[in-house]
Amino acid sequence: MYDYGHCHVCGSKMVSRRINQDFWIKKKLVVIENVPAGVCPQCGEKIVRAEVVSHRKGFRKSRKMTVPVIRFAEEVA
Repeated sequence: MYDYGHCHVCGSKMVSRRINQDFWIKKKLVVIENVPAGVCPQCGEKIVRAEVVSHRKGFRKSRKMTVPVIRFAEEVA
């Protein structure tokens, strides 16, 4: 188990979890499931180690999903 240390946002101790992480790769949205990460139990901040992301050549496509795209319509002052 990797020691992720303390959260850089709130200072709480990070815990090891498996998360779903989204990335934009070549203008396409990709969701990688079951990624090992550090997650802050206090504020929800997430850390994924560089070694995990650089290992992406071993990823296999498991399925496709459709997601809605919503445009924010109002201007905010």
